[in-house]
Amino acid sequence: MAPKADYSELKKSIDTLIEEVATIKEQQKTIMSLVVQLDQMRADNLEKDKKIAILENRVADIEQYTRINDVIITGLSIKPRSYARAVAPANGGEPAELDVISMERQVAVFMQSKDIQLDCNSIEACHLLPRRGTNDKPSVVLRFVNRKHKIALLKQGRKLKGTNVYMNDHLTKRNADIARKARQMRREKKILQTWTANCKVFIKLNGTPENAKVLLIRNIEDLNEYDV
Repeated sequence: MAPKADYSELKKSIDTLIEEVATIKEQQKTIMSLVVQLDQMRADNLEKDKKIAILENRVADIEQYTRINDVIITGLSIKPRSYARAVAPANGGEPAELDVISMERQVAVFMQSKDIQLDCNSIEACHLLPRRGTNDKPSVVLRFVNRKHKIALLKQGRKLKGTNVYMNDHLTKRNADIARKARQMRREKKILQTWTANCKVFIKLNGTPENAKVLLIRNIEDLNEYDV
């Protein structure tokens, strides 16, 4: 009778093992299903991230395009508004209007002193930007009627050498951060050159004149590859 008892115990052990194996297989199926779902979720999120990046780039491009006719002038001493009101004709327009006209005149007078041609009739708007620090001179934004007047002014920027006054494209914060990092990389000789054109940031990689690539940089992350 002992062999039959041993056989019965063995059969029970085998049946238990079979059940455990079946349970493990079901668990494996569940795990594999979850892995597939996770992979799909990752793929979906990656696709969403790409779409978000595209939309963010479009918004950034639109924001930058609204400044396409702007020139930002930094380092120029501008008299305060009280001065503008004091020198304005007594029978002139509203004070705010007089402030703007006076600001344009101050910019024009400075440019003329540096033999820079500036047609005030081509200016659509002129205003100050908030100062970053208490000791910083305000930045002036000139918005031109069309881009050719803006380009004509920027081409004369070399005449400001040694004045600590600079004229540049009016970049968005995003593009300004890119340009700032690119200039730092140029100083560190990680790239050969950088510049802006039509509110876009370009870099020229190190190498021979024939082989050095010129790249348009749209995101600050694009610079990381060369920031080594």
